[in-house]
Amino acid sequence: MRRLSRRKALSLVKELDAFPKVADSYVETSASGGTVSIIAFSAMAVLAILEFFVYRDTWMKYDYEVDNDFSSKLRINVDVTVAMKCQHVGADILDLAETMITSNGLQYEPVSSPVWTLRLLQSRLREEHALQEVLYKTLLKGAPTALPPREDAPNEPLNACRIHGHAYVNKVAGNLHITVGKPIHHPQGHAHIAAFVSHEAYNFSHRIDHLSFGEEVPGIINPLDGTEKITYNNNQMYQYFITVVPTKLNTHLISADTHQFSVTERERVINHAAGSHGVSGIFVKYDTSSLMVTVSEQHMALGRFLVRLCGIVGGIFSTTGMLHNLVGFCFDIVCCRFRVGAYRPRQVSPLFGDNLTKPIHHAVRARTDAHTQQNQSFA
Repeated sequence: MRRLSRRKALSLVKELDAFPKVADSYVETSASGGTVSIIAFSAMAVLAILEFFVYRDTWMKYDYEVDNDFSSKLRINVDVTVAMKCQHVGADILDLAETMITSNGLQYEPVSSPVWTLRLLQSRLREEHALQEVLYKTLLKGAPTALPPREDAPNEPLNACRIHGHAYVNKVAGNLHITVGKPIHHPQGHAHIAAFVSHEAYNFSHRIDHLSFGEEVPGIINPLDGTEKITYNNNQMYQYFITVVPTKLNTHLISADTHQFSVTERERVINHAAGSHGVSGIFVKYDTSSLMVTVSEQHMALGRFLVRLCGIVGGIFSTTGMLHNLVGFCFDIVCCRFRVGAYRPRQVSPLFGDNLTKPIHHAVRARTDAHTQQNQSFA
């Protein structure tokens, strides 16, 4: 019984076979079919390899939401080199929320005349906005963001000052300014001691090696990184108006909370006689946005890749087969050799021909003779 039931199950499975096997004697091969098969298999291989590279690639997805975090502190990372001696220049940050003045965390380092090295990268970053995605995916491998500390003693005179470090402020509008004289902290406001600095020593030519907000992520190039300004006027004012956008970065290599920003630049010469009032220096006025951007690295799912791969193989196989049949059909029509199917010509015998009437006459005569003999015997 088991054996019979097993045979029935096997026969039932065979009947459900959706891929019946055709005997080799029923398969007809041709040179054109072989050529089309080679082309089809080559196209399948090329498209499958290209699809695999697409599967390996990633892209950036941007999501926007309201930033509800107002209690945390905002970190400002600064690395600016000014063409003035450190004893003649001072930097501080004014927080407009609590009228707080701070310069803690900023260090002054005497250096020689700055060497402009990041200007080419900065110009390319401003021209190609899509480069930011490339930087997100390729430079997040621990590449340094700021300049490393100097290890060798410079031979040139230390006539410039590098101001670098970080400070924490509230997430509201504020002002980072670098101007003449050291800042003085007092409850009524702030001031800079500039009485002992000669007016001829004023020179606010500068280079911004790094300026960012939030957590410092190695490798990300910010909009002001590599910016350089050179002036030959002692009363020059530089202003940078920045809008900071909180950003969460989630990639396969790193996950960090940082901040992107957009910037507008302005510069002018201070001339009170001409109505251009102000203070010479470098002023970075920033404000935070209420929107938060989440940047995540997306990857094609394995199931989708397999479905696309099956579509490529099946589509090419079906399409090439139909094209091959269509070309053969057109070729047979043009060459007047079109055949609907394989058939054998039938020989139609005449209804009253000799080949048909002679056997009939012989049969009738034989039957008549048999009846005659039977009647004679009865008589």
